[in-house]
Amino acid sequence: MILCAGESLIDMVPEDGAFRPLAGGAVYNTTVALGRLGEAVAYLWPISRDVFGEVLLRPLAEAGVNTDLCPRSDRLTTLALVTLTGGEARYSFYDEGSAGRMLSPDDIPELPDAVAAIFAGGISLVPDPCGAAIEALVARNHDRLPVMLDPNIRPFFIKDAEAFRARLDRLMPQADIVKLSSDDLEWLYPDLDPASAARKVLETGPRIVLQTGGAAGAHAHWAGGSVAAPAIRTTVADTIGAGDTFNAGVLASLRRQGLLSKAGLAAITADQIREALTLGAQAAAITVSRHGANPPWAHEMPTG
Repeated sequence: MILCAGESLIDMVPEDGAFRPLAGGAVYNTTVALGRLGEAVAYLWPISRDVFGEVLLRPLAEAGVNTDLCPRSDRLTTLALVTLTGGEARYSFYDEGSAGRMLSPDDIPELPDAVAAIFAGGISLVPDPCGAAIEALVARNHDRLPVMLDPNIRPFFIKDAEAFRARLDRLMPQADIVKLSSDDLEWLYPDLDPASAARKVLETGPRIVLQTGGAAGAHAHWAGGSVAAPAIRTTVADTIGAGDTFNAGVLASLRRQGLLSKAGLAAITADQIREALTLGAQAAAITVSRHGANPPWAHEMPTG
């Protein structure tokens, strides 16, 4: 079972001059996508008892996600006000004192034996105490479990860039896979092109660094060199949840190939990585073809 740890929130998406509340959050989207793809997945993040908490729980249940590790909270659900410019999503967050933000390191449980890998990231890495909680989860488990990290950097959400960089400097060497968009890489290394920046991250310790760039496709950098997979051509409705769904496709492919383990990732080949990138791109293409973070179900994925 893959454990996903990180934020869930309500995306307030513009619709007909108003805003429609949709379940979202980077790590939450990846969790739902994994469940819809038929993977065994669990979620770790506080869920509010407010009405939006029920909105968040419904897609998790429909996708078969295990929520036993999700504490319920009387604090409010985080809101993200979404604006769309040319199909590209931009966000304003209402998060102070929210259910998820107040997750602390003391709230992190011992993980069940069924957990075989960890996925973490998103804005949950930025503020404390929740950022420290996710960092503690990774620190306690990375020696025995493979970890995939997607910081999904939102500069406008980061009040202390130096502290956040320091957290990433601690987390990325503990991760087996780090996924970074071109925008993430530009924020980390503004003087380098994306490929050079990705290789710079690789030097810090991860086994694989995934570099995504929308229509430019996805690249993977690892000890064996670099491989690429093109983006899948489709009509884009919006990009909400695209990278999150890509993450789920990669993880699902690695699990299906028997590679989602420390040993498997240590011996991975170029063809195996390319297969994972391709499934990630196929899943993301379906998500961007429809509005909101609405990842595909297994029966919607290409076969063969």
